[in-house]
Amino acid sequence: MLPAMRRFSTAAKYTLPDLPYDVGALEPAISAEIMTIHHAKHHNTYVTNLNAALDKYADAEAKRDVAAMVALQGAIKFNGGGHVNHSIFWTNLAPTASGGGDASHAPSVVGMIEKQWGSLDAFKTSFNAQTAAIQGSGWGWLGYDAASSSLKVATCANQDPLSMCGLVPLLGIDVWEHAYYLQYKNVRPDYLKAVWSVVNWKNVEERLAHAKPK
Repeated sequence: MLPAMRRFSTAAKYTLPDLPYDVGALEPAISAEIMTIHHAKHHNTYVTNLNAALDKYADAEAKRDVAAMVALQGAIKFNGGGHVNHSIFWTNLAPTASGGGDASHAPSVVGMIEKQWGSLDAFKTSFNAQTAAIQGSGWGWLGYDAASSSLKVATCANQDPLSMCGLVPLLGIDVWEHAYYLQYKNVRPDYLKAVWSVVNWKNVEERLAHAKPK
């Protein structure tokens, strides 16, 4: 049993996903410098630390060391959440030349937004206000609530994944300082206004299609 568990731990290594565009493709909304550091440094660190925590967890599980398994939950949650959230974030963005910022690529999403918020602009205003108000680090999300077949805006602290709120993630905006500080300094609202110009609405639409019951 022990060798099999260790083989599983090795085979299940998580890897840093490639960006689906060049690091400078989201300028001027997000600079190449920020994208390089954010992806190659921050996201890569989450992946590295997640794999290390899972390896330790597998060893602790093999030894039936419950105390060690419990102690590792925080590292798995934080780094696992960081990997999950960023993997969504990169695909939620697109260069303007590839349709970034064009909400016409998401007719179903926009239709639901207009029904619930009145207009796309009203939704953006509400989303930005809630996300800008996050104390410290976290994420602003547009999620799908399967129970009510509706959209919801939610905020999550640190790297907590949206699934912890019972929602399916459609669009996530990172408001950790490393996502914007080099370019926008301490003016988080300016970053939130600018990022809409590179939102990949086609990806948001695809996520909604997958989230809805068939």
